[in-house]
Amino acid sequence: MEDYIKSLEKELSLFEHGFKEEEKRALADYKTNDKNYIKRLAFLSFKSDIYQVRMYSVFLFGYLSEDSDILTYMKDEVSKDSNWRVQEVLAKAFDEVCKCRGYEASLPLVEEWMNNNNPNIIRAVTEGLRIWTSRPFFKENPSVAINLISKHKTNESEYLRKSVGNALKDISKKHAELIRIETQQWNLSDARVLFTYKLATKLLK
Repeated sequence: MEDYIKSLEKELSLFEHGFKEEEKRALADYKTNDKNYIKRLAFLSFKSDIYQVRMYSVFLFGYLSEDSDILTYMKDEVSKDSNWRVQEVLAKAFDEVCKCRGYEASLPLVEEWMNNNNPNIIRAVTEGLRIWTSRPFFKENPSVAINLISKHKTNESEYLRKSVGNALKDISKKHAELIRIETQQWNLSDARVLFTYKLATKLLK
């Protein structure tokens, strides 16, 4: 397994942009190996110094996420990775979790992650489920999505607030009035709120 990871490091390190190569390899490996092997491979490859291999690993975690220990590891350990590309894949992996479980059935999990103090964990949800109202359940219940996202409009992390604002802007394309009603209640004298507001209302007339 160590030799395979070394070959991954050599191959995937050639790709400096995007995530498609890591995703393609992860899915191919997941489909052609037994679950126990893939689980060991995912944990071991996440220890790599090569961020592309850690991205590959997080895609595997998403496919394996019916295991509660995998979900816990994603939340507690993957969220600490300092590479922003790995955090982008964490968001994609979280969406994979919700897609497999069903978005309505995933609401308790969504709320659990959204109530965390780590902005990377929250952002995995706000970014992973974009466009929220294109997802089942949220498509029929846009107000639920808006309420979940909006409570982080004042977060100290600009990285997260940018995701929050953009997620609300996405929703405004089909639900402009709901976003207008929500943002009219915001205290724009707060600089953090104003930052989020400008993004969220960018498409409103």
